[in-house]
Amino acid sequence: MKKNKRTQVVTAFLFLFFTVLFLIITARFLYIQVSGKVGDVDLKKWAEEKRTASYEIPAERGRIFDKTGNALAYDQPTYRLYANVDQEHPNRVKNVKKAAKQLAPIIELEEKELRKRLEKGLNDKKTKQLEFGSYGRKLSEKQKDKIQALEISGIHLAKESIRYYPNGNFASHVIGFAKQETSKKNAFETVMQGTTGVEKVMDEQLTGKKGYISYERDLFNKKLVDPNEVVQKPIHGDHIYLTIDQKIQTLLEDVLSEADLIYEPKRMTAIVMNPKTGEILALSNRPSFNPNKPVGVKNWYNDAISSPFEPGSTMKMFTWAAAIEEGVYNGTEGYKSGRYRINERIQPVPDHNGGKGWGTISYDEGFQRSSNVATAKLVWEKLGTEKFLDYLKAFDFDKETGIDLPGEVAGKILYNWPLEKVTTGFGQGSTLTPMQQMKAATAIANEGKMMKPYIIDKVVDPNTNKVKAKTKPEVVGEPISKETAQQVLQLLESVVYGKHGTGKAYQMENYKVAGKTGTAQIPNPNGGGYLTGYGNHIYSFLGMVPADDPELIMYISMKQPNLKNEDGHYESGSAPLAFVFKNVIENSLHYLNVEPNQEVEKETKSVKLPDLVGKSVKDVLKLEKDIGLKISVIGEGKKVLSSNLMKNTEVYSGDHLIIVTDQTVMPNIIGWSFRDVLQLANLLHLDIETKGNGYVISQSIPEGKTLTKKEKLKVELQPPLKKKK
Repeated sequence: MKKNKRTQVVTAFLFLFFTVLFLIITARFLYIQVSGKVGDVDLKKWAEEKRTASYEIPAERGRIFDKTGNALAYDQPTYRLYANVDQEHPNRVKNVKKAAKQLAPIIELEEKELRKRLEKGLNDKKTKQLEFGSYGRKLSEKQKDKIQALEISGIHLAKESIRYYPNGNFASHVIGFAKQETSKKNAFETVMQGTTGVEKVMDEQLTGKKGYISYERDLFNKKLVDPNEVVQKPIHGDHIYLTIDQKIQTLLEDVLSEADLIYEPKRMTAIVMNPKTGEILALSNRPSFNPNKPVGVKNWYNDAISSPFEPGSTMKMFTWAAAIEEGVYNGTEGYKSGRYRINERIQPVPDHNGGKGWGTISYDEGFQRSSNVATAKLVWEKLGTEKFLDYLKAFDFDKETGIDLPGEVAGKILYNWPLEKVTTGFGQGSTLTPMQQMKAATAIANEGKMMKPYIIDKVVDPNTNKVKAKTKPEVVGEPISKETAQQVLQLLESVVYGKHGTGKAYQMENYKVAGKTGTAQIPNPNGGGYLTGYGNHIYSFLGMVPADDPELIMYISMKQPNLKNEDGHYESGSAPLAFVFKNVIENSLHYLNVEPNQEVEKETKSVKLPDLVGKSVKDVLKLEKDIGLKISVIGEGKKVLSSNLMKNTEVYSGDHLIIVTDQTVMPNIIGWSFRDVLQLANLLHLDIETKGNGYVISQSIPEGKTLTKKEKLKVELQPPLKKKK
């Protein structure tokens, strides 16, 4: 009886407990149903988030153009292959054997290996999506089309961009390159980031802002009937226009490549500048690199701005400028050449002919002969070392040029001891970069006004085509007067044309040249002193053309070129530099339509082209004989439709004239330069893709094929064969 009573009590308690628990749970469910919340979680919002798929829309990185609008760097679309191996998904890979057999030849992965990867992914319950490493990345449009045509279940392609440089190693140290890097904000995300050159220094402007698209979908990622779709368009990066002129840069690249093979220097640097504005029209270094394949690069540094060295005798133009400006220079005054000792405790300064000198000569002749003794006497006796230091600083030799490129460093004025102060006057001890010398030289070429060098012309919004920023020429100093600049130009001209000048190798047929040669010693890396032996120098030349009113200035330097001929004799250090300088500058001035010097023009056979359009091909071909033009006729018609050289263009012997007739067919372009191919592509409205640099060795469109607009021409180029060892 007592036991039954206890049982009834327990039963009643349990009934009451579960009744209360049921009421609490029911009340909780009713509250959730009415409020739609669990704690701080909004169930409706939570469900929408779970149903919502969101995808990024990548922004296009801004393009880089030359000053005339030719694209030098842009995003190129590629595709990434991936496979759906989720066992619960209806659209997964189902026939592994068939998929592997069809895909293997397209992505160039062995069928056995591809099948093995797919099977492993399908057997791993944790794996939902499978990728194929480098074999499945950077697939072309053609590969994408082939894969899509197969319609293989579970095989998908995602579009992604790579940075592409259509001209290979063209201005690579200027343009630089960009690559995919891990995002600083998200370790699981990669972003396109500039690594060197303009790509790096303008990375923020080039980088766009990603957009996105979101919508609600079902379990299998299909849009709902009412998906609540939201689209945020991406903001593409700004376009950057450089001061680089593709035609002048191409000239420079071609000639440097040829000189590199002929003379095999350890290093080369060349800069072409407009001295009136500070615009860099061309800049290149050797060794160079291809930014499309930046692997095994021998020289990352832009030597024009990052590698100071003892400049040698090019420095003398600034020493003479200081003496003339200070009013202590008398060009007809005589001095004893050979050796000069500033005091008994310091070793004498020798002239470069072993200290023999040339007897008593004038300071003007000393400049022509590049006399170290004349320089030392000007610094020590005429100017004084403290006043000379003032001019070194006025020419900004103690600071960076401020050019809009990354990695610039300034040289160092070594000015502690008396001998260092003297040797700085002829370019020993103290160091400078080529760009520092070019900046200072603008004062001589530009009536005393020193211009800041720059390489970024403008920044353009790709959406509106509005110019967001424009670089204006900037005068950063006036270290010398207009009169001094003119007198120094005359002295520089005498170096090239004077009886005793060291720069005779730089004389041109059509233009007067003013310039200064330099032969800098190389410090011995294994100990004190300098390297010895013929050719163990850095040879340089800084030239200004035309001499009376320079439109272009150019600096070229070569480190340790091989000056030995096939017959065993040695060339002068000026030979390889003059080869580069004359080819680049003369052709650049023709291209820029700079009139030749009148006194030279009379001696040179040239003509202004008439309007060729509508003329018979037969009549135009007479110019080949009359002037010595190289003429290429495109097509089989009898009348000229267009040409690469316009009406009133001054043409000279050896210039290449391309004429297009009324029946356009593909010519044989084997042996053509990159510059000629670009002109042909412009004339025929061809899309061009190049590989390598130098001269054409293969063409994708066969000779004689009838051409249509926007046809794609692929050419492979390589430098000319070596002429000597």
